[in-house]
Amino acid sequence: MSSMNDSLSTEDRLILLQIARQSIESGLHHGHALEVNPPDYPDLLGRVRASFVTLEIEEQLRGCVGILEARLPLVADVAEHAFAAAFCDPRFPRLREEEFSRLTLHISILSPPEPMQFSSEADLLAQLRPDIDGLVLRAGERRATFLPAVWQSLPDPFMFLTYLKHKAGLPLDFWSDAIEVERYTTECFGDKDMG
Repeated sequence: MSSMNDSLSTEDRLILLQIARQSIESGLHHGHALEVNPPDYPDLLGRVRASFVTLEIEEQLRGCVGILEARLPLVADVAEHAFAAAFCDPRFPRLREEEFSRLTLHISILSPPEPMQFSSEADLLAQLRPDIDGLVLRAGERRATFLPAVWQSLPDPFMFLTYLKHKAGLPLDFWSDAIEVERYTTECFGDKDMG
């Protein structure tokens, strides 16, 4: 696994959380994500990285949007996904002004996904690292991912994989030699971590 050798400082994390919050505020007042200029920020925040932004209200999910393949500087990626989590997650109505002050934000920064090699479902399950691995599962046109945080609600590797198949629209007991799985790690932080 590639490590998060470029871990963010507390200051970097605070900046990203502030950008996420300002981007949601921009959406409420102006209808679009916060526009950021990556060179204005510390070097690590200008690097091309993939992120997910998760919103909660009273510990209930209120939106989560992200991307697996890095394509934008991190500050821009977080701004875009915070806006999308608040206003474009198809599972939820658009965030309302009165909900804004109750939001708790979480940001997950992904390592590049790495393909896993396995000979069977049992072999794959034996390789999984609870609380560490995020997984991307592909079978034909179907694809789904679970962030490492999902282990908190699905701590058993078999159940983790089973529900990931379900998320991809596959039968719970589906298996095929054509299944492809990649794993990644995340660097996660949120409002609560910042005191």
